[in-house]
Amino acid sequence: MSDSIILGIESSCDDTSAAIIKGNSILSNIAANQAIHKEYGGVVPELASRAHQQNIIPVVEKSFSKANIQQNAISAIGFTRGPGLLGSLLVGTSFAKSLAMSLNVPLIEVNHLQAHILAHFIEDANPVPPTFPFLCLTVSGGHTMIVLVKDYFDMEIIGKTIDDAAGEAFDKIGKIFDLDYPAGPIIDRLAKEGNPNAFTFNKPKLENYDYSFSGIKTSVLYFIQKEVRKNPDFIKENLNDLCASVQKCIIEILMNKLEKAAKDLHVNQVAIAGGVSANSALRKAMEDNKEKLGWDIYIPKFEYTTDNAAMIAMVAQLKFERGEFTDLRTSATAKYDL
Repeated sequence: MSDSIILGIESSCDDTSAAIIKGNSILSNIAANQAIHKEYGGVVPELASRAHQQNIIPVVEKSFSKANIQQNAISAIGFTRGPGLLGSLLVGTSFAKSLAMSLNVPLIEVNHLQAHILAHFIEDANPVPPTFPFLCLTVSGGHTMIVLVKDYFDMEIIGKTIDDAAGEAFDKIGKIFDLDYPAGPIIDRLAKEGNPNAFTFNKPKLENYDYSFSGIKTSVLYFIQKEVRKNPDFIKENLNDLCASVQKCIIEILMNKLEKAAKDLHVNQVAIAGGVSANSALRKAMEDNKEKLGWDIYIPKFEYTTDNAAMIAMVAQLKFERGEFTDLRTSATAKYDL
């Protein structure tokens, strides 16, 4: 891999992030979070785009400072073109185009979902990177899919959610439990103190590798409504067990399809990516399958699971080597096929 130095910019949702990469080594990876969305129980697109405008210059400046790199030393700028919230993407895209023009360096557009998967090739993401082909369960707040990765830029979605993503299910169920947003990490923490077998919830019955999470959300809602009518303090008195039981159900849904795909396709190299890949129960399930099914597993470092610019810079580095550049006519897009 070349020693070119690339700035990566990520602004697809509510995290403003900038990273500097040299080869496949991350020199800096800076992110600014937006706490304001907690007040609304979810990301408010207009507020997110305004916060990106406030954050992007300080974040980029800090990424250069931490990397101890001057702006004129970079070889190219990579940015998230999509998918994501259009207003948020426009901020990152416009900034990247302006900076590339002022520094006279190439511009490289990056697919956010590709970046989650290719984060595994960052130098310190894993002890060793995956080899092709491998399966990657890409699971975040907005996306849940099983991807067959045949090469860096040859990926096939073999299964995806037909309704809610797993991260959305965690957040919506968390709202039922009156937990703060984002609820996924809170449920994960509370579940450690609970009994995962205390309650059972409905699982979807889909024939292929596709997912559905609207059913468990409805199942939990009806169950809670019924129990709260009998005992108004039911959630408070059983919160840890509820979180553990919900988490177990969602992880089992995820893993059952992933195990089926690995078996059917005769692939034993299996990775996870995206924000929900930080979930401790999902990580344990992967470790269990390493022993039980003989998988070679790839679990990224925590800092490369949530939305971050390091993964954008990694994809930009791979595209830079291939001479895959874009021009100033490019525009952000809310939908961007893998």
